[in-house]
Amino acid sequence: MSVGFRCATESRHRGDPLAGSASTVRRFLLLEVPGPWGRDALRDSRLTAPVGEELARRCRAARVRPLLVRRHGRSAPRRTTVFAAVADPRRPWLGQAYVDGPAAVLDLPLDRLEERPAPFTAAKGPLFCVCTHGRHDACCAERGRPIAAAMHAAFPEETWEVSHVGGDRFAGNLLVLPDGLCYGRLDPEAAVAVARGHRAGRLDLDHLRGRSGYPFAAQAAETFLRRHTGLLGKDDGRLLSCAREAELITTTLELAGRRWRVRVRQQASEAQQLTCRAARTSPVLSHGLVDIEPVD
Repeated sequence: MSVGFRCATESRHRGDPLAGSASTVRRFLLLEVPGPWGRDALRDSRLTAPVGEELARRCRAARVRPLLVRRHGRSAPRRTTVFAAVADPRRPWLGQAYVDGPAAVLDLPLDRLEERPAPFTAAKGPLFCVCTHGRHDACCAERGRPIAAAMHAAFPEETWEVSHVGGDRFAGNLLVLPDGLCYGRLDPEAAVAVARGHRAGRLDLDHLRGRSGYPFAAQAAETFLRRHTGLLGKDDGRLLSCAREAELITTTLELAGRRWRVRVRQQASEAQQLTCRAARTSPVLSHGLVDIEPVD
């Protein structure tokens, strides 16, 4: 790794596309753990090592993405907050529970989150989760912390700092739950504008990486289609199908009651250093628009 290398700066210079880059996750568990987080948040934080390792194992088995969260300023909470989010594009759900310390999270029914199980109760969203996980990647701290401060000032109840959400090179990153919308290359002013637009039911295509509940190609297809139609309502679309033939992916989407077929071509660049800490190079995946046509 070269001295002074910053993956977010290099990504912007290369022109890595945002569309189609959100981690493909539908189930999230957010555990409040204040204080510093190490490179591996579950194993290097105020969680004890046995709890962190067991939580990681159970989340893998249940196909749940565990994230640590904390309030901006890192104040110690009186009780531990846990959120469960199901980023189903048709029926997103956010649940909240309180536990007596982080170890109690191991008693939660992680394998049944779609059933909205007790002790989770329906929570009022959205959650604006700003990645500030600097020990994982320097760009997340340098670009994320100013965003977290601005978001906390504008939306103190909805804003949380969050551990690694993926796509360090697109920092600052914002994950909106339960919708599973991921935004990147934000600064403080843009992040607040994205959040205000979200509360008004509107997507920001200039910063949208994609919906975590969609495959990568479908994420890109939605962005291309919305640019084509000018329709930005965050809840007015749904994915009907996504089929791949070699590098060509055909996605059928319904948007504002009309069906569209969007074809994209997936491409891979030459190998690049994609994160500040990366020990090896990897290609950048991108999706180029082939065509868009209405489905009669």
